Amino acid sequence: MKAMNQEEKRIYMTQTPVPRLITTLAVPTIISMLVSAFYNMVDTFFVGKIDTQSTAAVGIAFSLMAIIQAIGFLFGHGSGNYIARRLGNGEVEDAANMASTGFFFAIVCGIVIMIVGIIFVEPLAYLLGSTETILPYAVKFLRLLLIGAPFMTGAFTLNNHLRFQGSASYGMIGVVSGALLNIALDPIFIFALGMGVEGAALATSISQMVSLFMLIICSRLSRGIGFKFSRIKISWYYFAEILKGGFPSLCRQGLASIATMLLNHAAGAYGDAAIAGMSIVTRIVMFANSALIGFGQGFQPVCGFNYGAKLYSRVQEGFKFCVKYSAAFLVIVSTVMWIFAPQLAAIFRKDDAVIDVATKALRYQLVLFPLSSVIVMGNMMMQAIGKAVRASIVAAARQGLFFIPLILILPRILGLQGVEMCQMLSDLCSFLLTLPLAISVLNEMKREQMISA
Repeated sequence: MKAMNQEEKRIYMTQTPVPRLITTLAVPTIISMLVSAFYNMVDTFFVGKIDTQSTAAVGIAFSLMAIIQAIGFLFGHGSGNYIARRLGNGEVEDAANMASTGFFFAIVCGIVIMIVGIIFVEPLAYLLGSTETILPYAVKFLRLLLIGAPFMTGAFTLNNHLRFQGSASYGMIGVVSGALLNIALDPIFIFALGMGVEGAALATSISQMVSLFMLIICSRLSRGIGFKFSRIKISWYYFAEILKGGFPSLCRQGLASIATMLLNHAAGAYGDAAIAGMSIVTRIVMFANSALIGFGQGFQPVCGFNYGAKLYSRVQEGFKFCVKYSAAFLVIVSTVMWIFAPQLAAIFRKDDAVIDVATKALRYQLVLFPLSSVIVMGNMMMQAIGKAVRASIVAAARQGLFFIPLILILPRILGLQGVEMCQMLSDLCSFLLTLPLAISVLNEMKREQMISA
């Protein structure tokens, strides 16, 4: 793995053939996303060996993890998009200032989440959708999970900095190191040490600490712009740019957390088995979706660098390439998972009631899952090139603008089936919204390209 200086990276990012460049950058991000999603599934798998309430408690905590990730993505994507555009334009000093500012304030936000969350852990558990029977398990899990919040926000931010600089392979090393450690620690803490659901949370927090430590080392090895205390800028300009570039990610992840809370509350009306079943579906779909997001994250630095260098045709080519191949991938994945839905659900919990809910909900989602190729790639393109308003609308659509109203309305009409169908209908509406917005951005780049020619 050869570390390049900033000029070599700029040439590499703006002159390498687009399909090869995206594929090269996407492979480590796909691996990182799959491994991260896998160790989340492993938590559910091992905890599922205890009881239904423990399985549901992990599902409840998923909403909190989404909030922590949302903060990490806010700073990581917000500062990372800015860094990529500035490096594409040759402004290394400005990019370095942003890197330090984004990273250190991500850590501060993680510390605030940890302190507030631990103080108000019981109300937090109820807010996330816990029932009375799940509460003791959820509180135990959340307390230890919150300890890892600062490390999680820092790791997400630093990983994205490496990715947006074209050093995704180094980011992969940091993420995968922590994930593999978590997978190894889960059975030791949960069963060998008899810690139960608390063991899963402790394993997650320790793994996030290790990930951050490894990412700091990889940042040095990559010869990237890194971070220094002296470069932190308390400036509205930098915060505004972080918000501009990261707000779509905050919308996407933050609304995903709210949507999961509402989903837990809606499913809770039909018992703990319904919450556990929907939690399993969330984990399975997240694993499949992680490959798509990883592919899109390989596309984002290509967008940022080339848009900053005014090479608009390369951005357009990259978008079409990503949509074409990600759609084909999702058709295959959806078909296989639809056929084996009951078997997939049974891996996590051998309870007929849980499997029944999970199977139906999973199959509903898979029907329109391939449409996510346009939604995700359109969102990532708009975000990477600074189209903040349109990117935020798309980011908010799937888990916010459409899912939240649907989860509040459909269960009242269709009962549990309404809970199971919500995501499918939300995906359809999101696709219909994203398509014209993405086309409008592509057309704008065509016009800009003609003007600059």
